[in-house]
Amino acid sequence: MAGGLVALLDDVAALARLAAASIDDVGAATGKATAKAAGVVIDDTAVTPQYVRGLAAERELPIVRRIAVGSLRNKLIIILPIALLLSQFLPWLLTPILMVGGAYLSYEAAHKIWGAISGHGAHDHEEDGPRDEDTVVAGAVRTDLILSAEIMVIALDTIASEGFWSRLIILAVVAVVITVVVYGVVGLIVKMDDIGLRLADTSSGIAQTVGRGLVRGMPKVMSVLSVVGTAAMLWVGGHILLVGIDELGFHPLYELVHHAEEAVHGVGGIGGVLAWIVNTLFSALLGLIVGSIVVAVLAGIARLRGRRSGSVGAQH
Repeated sequence: MAGGLVALLDDVAALARLAAASIDDVGAATGKATAKAAGVVIDDTAVTPQYVRGLAAERELPIVRRIAVGSLRNKLIIILPIALLLSQFLPWLLTPILMVGGAYLSYEAAHKIWGAISGHGAHDHEEDGPRDEDTVVAGAVRTDLILSAEIMVIALDTIASEGFWSRLIILAVVAVVITVVVYGVVGLIVKMDDIGLRLADTSSGIAQTVGRGLVRGMPKVMSVLSVVGTAAMLWVGGHILLVGIDELGFHPLYELVHHAEEAVHGVGGIGGVLAWIVNTLFSALLGLIVGSIVVAVLAGIARLRGRRSGSVGAQH
């Protein structure tokens, strides 16, 4: 009986070691997946602050919180189960779905660019007055859906060899960690001017100087982030399309970018940076082209609808 108890304890110890090893594996895989998606996380962080520009200061954090909740809902309720099921049963569908998202991001960025160039939309916030919070949040969560899908699919690709339940746990952890990091940073960015005002009211001369600098500098920082956010949407959207076109069987475009990267990769010391810049520029250019085509098509459709409704109105 004592021997049986010892054997049972040995089995329990073995199971405990196996469980600990599994937790370690999941933790390592989670870290790897999160790091692989870091590039898109930076884009997400740059894109989001533009949605609270021009809103009342006391509403900035509540809106960021609502967007964060929507982002987490996107990742856990929509993207995670769809990505897992598709990767399990219809893996070939992931690329076309991502490409639709890439085209949408490219359209959003191109629409902003052409609106600024033509003068339409350059002063939207001022002309329209206070923006409706629900509209702001809905727009931000829509854009986040695409960026979150890219993050989750990149993470999923990194852990493709893991079992189904391990993938589920890892992706859930990645979703929570990335959402907390991104929207924590966004909240800090949008409240930095308020922090500056608090510092400017203190008795410390250094703190006052730093506070006044923050107050003066944050509007410029927010403007720069708005530009960076638009550029990030072009880059991410274009890169999704570039990789997707290659995976669907049309290789010349991706090979052209790859050869251009190789041409600069050998430059001593900065070859890796130059290769990244080349890939980014090509991706952004592709995003601008595709986005502009979508803008033109939708504008044409809108004009046709306007003419038809006008002719119908004239008949009546």
